[in-house]
Amino acid sequence: MSKKSNTSKRYSAEFKRDAVALALSSEKTVTEVARDLGVSPEGLRGWVKQAKIDRGEGPAGALTSDEREELRRVRRELAEVKKANEILVKAAAFFAKEIVK
Repeated sequence: MSKKSNTSKRYSAEFKRDAVALALSSEKTVTEVARDLGVSPEGLRGWVKQAKIDRGEGPAGALTSDEREELRRVRRELAEVKKANEILVKAAAFFAKEIVK
């Protein structure tokens, strides 16, 4: 029984771009190209799908890479604002109690 690592490999944007170009231009299947490159077929399929979306060839409503990054940024910012708001609410309640005393 083999043990798989939980860590994922990270590939450069250039490698992904070249792998997608190869997969789209090759007579081989995505699985065969992935095997030749030493990447997972599911990963390469995802890269190809995202590349098509980025070029406007994806399904309606699919997010481009830029839109996904913006969404991640906005979600992080929202989480920070919620934390700051929570701190301010607690501080306001604390000081309101102090004023009443």
